Amino acid sequence: MKYVLVTGGVVSGLGKGVTASSIGVLLKACGFRVTSIKIDPYLNTDAGTMSPFEHGEVFVLDDGGEVDLDLGNYERFLDIKLTRDNNITTGKIYQSVIEKERRGDYLGKTVQVVPHITDAIQEWIERVAQIPVDGKEGPADVCVIELGGTIGDIESMPFIEALGQFAYRVGSSNFCLVHVSLVPVLNVVGEQKTKPTQHSVRQLRGLGLIPNLLACRSSKELDDNVKAKLSQFCHMPSSNILTLHDVPNIWHIPLLLKVRIAMVGKYTGLSDAYLSVLKALLHASVACNRKLIMDWVPAENLEDATSKEDPDAHKAAWDLLKLIFKCSLNGLLLQGANGILVPGGFGDRGVQGKILAAKYARENSVPFLGICLGMQIAVIEFARSVLGLHDANSTEFDPEAKNPCVIFMPEGSKTHMGGTMRLGSRRTYFQVSDCKSAKLYGNTSFIDERHRHRYEVNPDMISQLESAGLSFVGKDETGKRMEIVELHGHPFFIGAQFHPEFKSRPGKPSPLFSGLIAAACERTIVAASNGHGKLTNGILNGHSPMPKAHNVNVFQSSNGSLNAVHTNGNGVYMDGN
Repeated sequence: MKYVLVTGGVVSGLGKGVTASSIGVLLKACGFRVTSIKIDPYLNTDAGTMSPFEHGEVFVLDDGGEVDLDLGNYERFLDIKLTRDNNITTGKIYQSVIEKERRGDYLGKTVQVVPHITDAIQEWIERVAQIPVDGKEGPADVCVIELGGTIGDIESMPFIEALGQFAYRVGSSNFCLVHVSLVPVLNVVGEQKTKPTQHSVRQLRGLGLIPNLLACRSSKELDDNVKAKLSQFCHMPSSNILTLHDVPNIWHIPLLLKVRIAMVGKYTGLSDAYLSVLKALLHASVACNRKLIMDWVPAENLEDATSKEDPDAHKAAWDLLKLIFKCSLNGLLLQGANGILVPGGFGDRGVQGKILAAKYARENSVPFLGICLGMQIAVIEFARSVLGLHDANSTEFDPEAKNPCVIFMPEGSKTHMGGTMRLGSRRTYFQVSDCKSAKLYGNTSFIDERHRHRYEVNPDMISQLESAGLSFVGKDETGKRMEIVELHGHPFFIGAQFHPEFKSRPGKPSPLFSGLIAAACERTIVAASNGHGKLTNGILNGHSPMPKAHNVNVFQSSNGSLNAVHTNGNGVYMDGN
């Protein structure tokens, strides 16, 4: 087994995860089988109880592991299926050592960071590296390990020591260290400064780890004299110093038409909170040869209360949802959402705004996809507006709700938060063969998707909801847990209790996301033909309203940006990031 360790210096957020994933892609392209491990030095056992504002999205694996979002990058880049043990945390290591101590496994010895914690880290790495993750038998050829945080962090020290021992034990021919560092450019003089990287490498060497490759993040390519300076002071050949410079766009595919999706959520101020959803939308858009424009809509701003407290924010939020024609110097412009997506989430903040978004999509034939909480929101809105149950709610938001459309799952725990949800890969059986969802999944009888939820649609209300027009086309193996809901007579109105975004891949987009994008593209053209221009045989200006998906291989750029995505954040236009 060969090991590649990726570390980071100077500052966090340099793109170690994307660098590690890209290394894996290159190795895989050379014919090697690759697995990945992410080390997070925080004390949490896993990412399950952490706020998205703290650490970004919680990524869910097939086995129910709630892990760091970088494992999502690994799965998407390498098309592999990782396990919860592929994410090592300080909490997991200390927990395992303390459990051993309590059992008496150390035979009365004094348990210390060295050697017991460091040995546990090395044993964990070796054990997990042997687990096949690509569907084939036997271990991978190469294990790519990413050490989270920045060299010099106190919390990383046990891992640094363990990895130093590990590198010595497996031998230099089986271990390669790639150090990602920053070479800033001072705007005043435009000069690339090497001193931060010099200090970072010196610190790394002082801790017993010697880098084999230096990956330098900079706003432009490294000058030859800068490479020579780094080579001299970091004691490595210039050929081993790589430039990871910023690029505006790496997508070189025809972008025939824009498609605009409004994301109505709670954490819209931090795109990493919905990273997998963004990736899934991007995969589907690229496959349909469309340029994705993301409009971030804070759910709270759609609510009536905001119209009084901050009328400008309220108007701006609704302007992002409504598809309208607007006059400009260049003529008529089509503005607003071609599709609406309500992602998963927890808590009651912004719930009323999400309900209003679902209502707008339902009443105005706007393509709609609700994920997890988004599906539950769609059911609550339907019960209120169509069934006339104005007090319909989820017991998550109102434990005493008289008409609980969404209830706490019987097997859930109300006393413990971590690891107590319905997690991981679960099977959904289609109840209707000719529904949109089944067709999107290739007319299969069942699908396996990843879940992360505590609440579910109340099975006692299903007959009442279905008699009014909702159709629960996907259920679990018992037939009592609702997994997919569709709305009769609507172009595209689908809710899923699971998280389809976690299994979306470049070139293999999630079927539900592909359906949303295709429906949104059709709405763009139909709306445009109704407003101006001519629609002939389903074609507007030479573009087909139902684009065919193409199998394309696309990857994220080295700077971690979402290329080919344009996002509007509360009226601010940002290109690519």
